[in-house]
Amino acid sequence: MARRPRRRPPPAPLAQREGVDPVRVRLPGDGRWSTVAQFLHERYDAGGGAARIDAMLAGGRFVGVRGPVSAATPYEGGGWVWYHRDLAAEQPVPFPVTIVHRDERIVVADKPHFLATVPRGGHVTETALARLRRDLGLPELSAAHRLDRLTAGLVLFVVRPRDRGAYQTLFRDRRVRKEYEAVAAYDPRVELPRTVRSRIVKERGVIPAREEAGPPNAESRVELLEHRGGLGRYRLLPTTGRTHQLRVHMNALGLPLLGDPVYPELLPQAAADDWTSPLQLLARVLEFTDPLTGHAMRWESARRLAAWPDAEHGDADGA
Repeated sequence: MARRPRRRPPPAPLAQREGVDPVRVRLPGDGRWSTVAQFLHERYDAGGGAARIDAMLAGGRFVGVRGPVSAATPYEGGGWVWYHRDLAAEQPVPFPVTIVHRDERIVVADKPHFLATVPRGGHVTETALARLRRDLGLPELSAAHRLDRLTAGLVLFVVRPRDRGAYQTLFRDRRVRKEYEAVAAYDPRVELPRTVRSRIVKERGVIPAREEAGPPNAESRVELLEHRGGLGRYRLLPTTGRTHQLRVHMNALGLPLLGDPVYPELLPQAAADDWTSPLQLLARVLEFTDPLTGHAMRWESARRLAAWPDAEHGDADGA
């Protein structure tokens, strides 16, 4: 029997707040609750949120397609409810997001170190996506891929929801050429260039990824560009996109990246980021054939890694 296509949710009745979308909750179709409030209590009370749910209901902060949800609103299976989380104060990342390219379809941004790409965990309003939505007035902007919070460089965003799938498919199908630059120790015993292949596993809730035996699922090309003073500047070309892949592969070569708080050793998390010691990893080049126009597209980050000052470009950019 053919499966019915899943219904797309209606547009959110709540506007974004500080560039952040409201949370969307689907009401299960089994209908064992008489009111929406009963469902919300069952969903959230386990975390001690009963009083908070009641206060939010009284304040009209849960909203359905017909308006605010009250304690007496009847339950309708298959429906939707939206609400805004209480946003905790976040430490501002004191570096700008630079716009490299903008047209009616895409935005290419040059992200600084320490700024997350999209809202996640404790980083919500201080993210590249939230900033760009606010600053550019593009509430439907979305990220076509992600860059680690500690990594600087180029990120592709999509302006219109109808175009999102085309650009995300580029990354899924590995039709994007990504070139990274990194600074790490120089070791003449490490033969380069080389292609590193391994199996990388990242467990939910565990910060470091690890390599284990099994079929490789990660591949990176590592090239030495130059070296001086015991340090090397490297070009890294990932074929795949596993979490922390380049950091894991460089560490496996005995060349952990400068400023890395996770590899080779997970350092105690400080109360705040050390802006003066960023991870020396930069997404330097982004290149692909545009899926909607067929045009060849290529951009290069203007940032410079702090551990490798470039005389041609003046002082390095620490973020």
